[in-house]
Amino acid sequence: MSSSTEHPTPAAVRFRVAAYDDPQSVRFVDALQQFYRERYGGADRTPVRPDEFAPPYGLFLLGDLPDEPGTAVCCGGWRRHDTASIASADAGILRAGDAEVKRMWVDPAHRRRGLARAVLAELEATAQRAGCLRIVLETGDQQPEATALYVAAGYQRIPSFGVYRAEAGSDCFARDLAEGSFPGAPVRRASSSGG
Repeated sequence: MSSSTEHPTPAAVRFRVAAYDDPQSVRFVDALQQFYRERYGGADRTPVRPDEFAPPYGLFLLGDLPDEPGTAVCCGGWRRHDTASIASADAGILRAGDAEVKRMWVDPAHRRRGLARAVLAELEATAQRAGCLRIVLETGDQQPEATALYVAAGYQRIPSFGVYRAEAGSDCFARDLAEGSFPGAPVRRASSSGG
């Protein structure tokens, strides 16, 4: 039995590579920063550069639903760490070959449909294909839904890193990307037209 109000499955999302500074990406990053202002009283201070999310250094993805092609409903990216990108205070926590997840977001009108898990799985899969060995990420104690997602996906807590390393409420996680260590969500990939 089907109805017009049925939610799509996560497998229905189509991911496409986009530039971090693409207008649709910027719209999502701005919405995420507004969310941080509401939850934490300020925007994320972690420095990011658009080129960090461009292959081979990283990747930024937008996710579309089949009935709304070209209109993103979710996004996320990862940037690769190497010995030069790891601050001395983070040595021993971050490793060369880590992929750091940043700017994961699902449009509020499309939440509770498994899209966040699908974004995370696609970020894991693309980072693994790019040769990254581990996924790391930082969230905060004001995002219990994010923490629950990461724990359910098999992430383990690690010491805090980055600009929030010394702040209470910073929650950092990691997951190894060894072959076969995670299931990965089934997705159909749209062809990339640049951008």
